[in-house]
Amino acid sequence: MRTGASVGDFLAAVPDPKRRADAQTLCAVMAEATGAAPEMWGDSMVGFGSYHYRYASGQEGDWPPVSLSPRKTALTVYLSAGFDENLLAKLGPHRTGRSCLHVRRLADVDAQVLRALIADGFRKLDGKVLTAD
Repeated sequence: MRTGASVGDFLAAVPDPKRRADAQTLCAVMAEATGAAPEMWGDSMVGFGSYHYRYASGQEGDWPPVSLSPRKTALTVYLSAGFDENLLAKLGPHRTGRSCLHVRRLADVDAQVLRALIADGFRKLDGKVLTAD
């Protein structure tokens, strides 16, 4: 959930200077690629935009289509809509989880491909209402 906490303060508090600089740069890239302002979601996630989800169980809520978290070993980019595999193949060194993209350093990946992945993920979900039956 959105917290209203300061994104700038959160990013400034990242202990490793290189990870901090990468996180601040990535935040600016994500804001530009999405056209949305960054907001804190929980204690450690910077999200952009939102979509509403509703499960058959009745559980529902809001979540950002794209977000980032500067983790200790990598920058994690969350793309709730998943990944375009063609773009992912051109990105450079990375690891993926279900909807997580882990990048050790921004300098290691293709910035334009990363921007395209972010914009695509945002476009697919921002402002949408998803229901799972």
